[in-house]
Amino acid sequence: MKAAVPAKKKCEFDPKAFLATIGDGRKRLTFSARKMIFAQGDPANAVFYIQRGKVRLTVVSKVGKEATIGIVSEGNFVGEGALAGQLLRIGSAAAMTDCDLDLLRVDKKAMMTALHREHALSDLFVAYLLARNIRYEEDLVDQLFNSSEKRLARVLLLLAHFGKDGVPETVVPKISQETLAEMVGTTRSRVSFFMNRFRKLGFIHYNGALEVHSSLLNVVLHD
Repeated sequence: MKAAVPAKKKCEFDPKAFLATIGDGRKRLTFSARKMIFAQGDPANAVFYIQRGKVRLTVVSKVGKEATIGIVSEGNFVGEGALAGQLLRIGSAAAMTDCDLDLLRVDKKAMMTALHREHALSDLFVAYLLARNIRYEEDLVDQLFNSSEKRLARVLLLLAHFGKDGVPETVVPKISQETLAEMVGTTRSRVSFFMNRFRKLGFIHYNGALEVHSSLLNVVLHD
């Protein structure tokens, strides 16, 4: 009797490898820390896939007030509004990490072709858009109903990727309290006050970078 031939494992879809082989209209880019990827008002003609590093998303009001609306890490997209009829960027994106930021820039036309050609990519992209939309809805509810202390705790947990793949990662090194204040919607002095409280309670730890512990969930869940 012949031995059974083990079934081959189905390879997981690799968006990085696929996007790198779609042909014309894509380019690998490298940005150093704090360098602008695109600015508010620029033509929205491409999508960016983050291969390594983190991107800070900001918007500026008509009176010049800047607000941080999110920090996006590797394995995600930025600038996806270009695929939904957005002609000009409604916000800015800049490299955030100390190390170089690696991006794959895909022209709008090339990305649309790829989404139609590869169902696994379109499924991944739709899932990403839905997750981003849910995040924005949660941010709105957070701003409307929660205290600034709870909002700060939630931001820190999100930055630490708490709840994803089990163990929280170290928060972005050298993230300023001004940036945290913009994301939370409060003042720098309030952020400083709550950060000191979290540290004294053992919820966070400073060791060259900011480490977030799961115990910080107590602040979010406490009524």
